Amino acid sequence: MTPQQVELSQSEEETRDFLISLSLFDSFDIDELTLLSQHMSYIHLQRGEFLFVEGDKGDFVGFVVQGVLEVLKKSATGENVIIARLAKGSSIGEMALIDKSPRSATVVSRQPTTMITLTSKGFDKLTEKAPLTGIKVIQKIARLLSLNMRRTSSKFADLLNNYPV
Repeated sequence: MTPQQVELSQSEEETRDFLISLSLFDSFDIDELTLLSQHMSYIHLQRGEFLFVEGDKGDFVGFVVQGVLEVLKKSATGENVIIARLAKGSSIGEMALIDKSPRSATVVSRQPTTMITLTSKGFDKLTEKAPLTGIKVIQKIARLLSLNMRRTSSKFADLLNNYPV
């Protein structure tokens, strides 16, 4: 039986349909997306609920299906500063799938939010079944991390320009 012929649950089918809409997965074929969707799950957050807190164990990457998340980072004075707002189609927690290090920021829902997640365990199972699909996922996450680093570097350079030397 090919992955396309596998009977998907409604949740898995909805997950696959959402993944199809993300440009991150535009190079994946339907069989790869079907397999990937079978290793993902949904998280529902209420307004004000934390997805994770800075320092928590990092063990999943998530994609916003609907809602808004804020990414907070503690400043030198101990205050939480909003460093990003994430809406439909945004991803969060990519580094956790790569390095399994503690979370580097806090993420809180600013309105009811639905996400799909891929845990480290789910990724490991996916990679066992389909190593090439696992490699494609890692390549996409590496590109996301690279883009985020470039964006952060540009913002940092802009901030430095605002301070006289």
